[in-house]
Amino acid sequence: MTHSDSQAPRSGGARTVRVPADRAGQRLDNFLLGQLKGAPRSLVYKLVRSGQVRVNGGRAKAERKLEDGDEIRIPPVRLEDPAQRGSPAKGLLAAVEAAIVFEDARLLALNKPVGLASHGGSGISFGAIETLRALRPDATLELVHRLDRDTSGLLLVAKKRSALTELQALMRTDDGIAKRYLALLVGRMPDGRMSVDAPLHVGLRQGGERHVQVNAAGKPSLSHFKVLERRGGHSWCEVRIATGRTHQIRVHARHIGHPVAGDDKYGDADANRRLRERAGMRRMCLHAASLEFALDQGRAPYVLHTPLPPDLATVLDALT
Repeated sequence: MTHSDSQAPRSGGARTVRVPADRAGQRLDNFLLGQLKGAPRSLVYKLVRSGQVRVNGGRAKAERKLEDGDEIRIPPVRLEDPAQRGSPAKGLLAAVEAAIVFEDARLLALNKPVGLASHGGSGISFGAIETLRALRPDATLELVHRLDRDTSGLLLVAKKRSALTELQALMRTDDGIAKRYLALLVGRMPDGRMSVDAPLHVGLRQGGERHVQVNAAGKPSLSHFKVLERRGGHSWCEVRIATGRTHQIRVHARHIGHPVAGDDKYGDADANRRLRERAGMRRMCLHAASLEFALDQGRAPYVLHTPLPPDLATVLDALT
């Protein structure tokens, strides 16, 4: 499928969708991704920016929070039929099946391998969610959140609409879901804990690539960095985030002068080259290590952990 094909109109016209009560509070862009299955995020943003998507007859921003009963005009687009994609490769299916670290009637948690996108789009046919749906063809599976392709670790998937709604509500609060990451930062961070309270603004570059920067016009964003140990002149840190903005840890780390090791987008190219030569680093050193939350209004606690991937452990060992 070419990018132009994905934007070609169907023979039908635009459709209007009324927001159901259980979608109240969802962002417009995420609602559209659910309506336009398989659409790349860049296309969704383009439709919103160009005014082809309307909320109650008016233009709206992608981050607008929807309300029960809002009427969304969705323009006609031609998307690739999922049946035409074929199936994920056997190796990918096996890798994702092996990466499932927790499952119950409501949730599934994946220890997402580095290099695997959370969802397909922009030239990627099968991300984690599409592969899981191929493994569980009779289940209803929806991503609760996303991880960058180059970040490994816990990715949460809802198996029931009620669980998805409750988790999304928790994510909109400051302390609803405790997220803990492990990261190797370039250079020597100050001892103890450093909190970074810096608003982040998401911009789009040519081709729809997202680029995030600290900007007073951005959204409030708070990260807490704590040095666990020193490794070869660099800092092995625990990072806890109070907000879940796009590329938050990576941009905040660069903002304080200690970018995430191996980050090709926001990192230090010279430091990355030295770490590749010295420690065999081949990836961004960022891992989503744990999630803690409770469903059923606090009556059903969940504490999920994933171990450090062997490739990251090898890099750390080489720096001792």
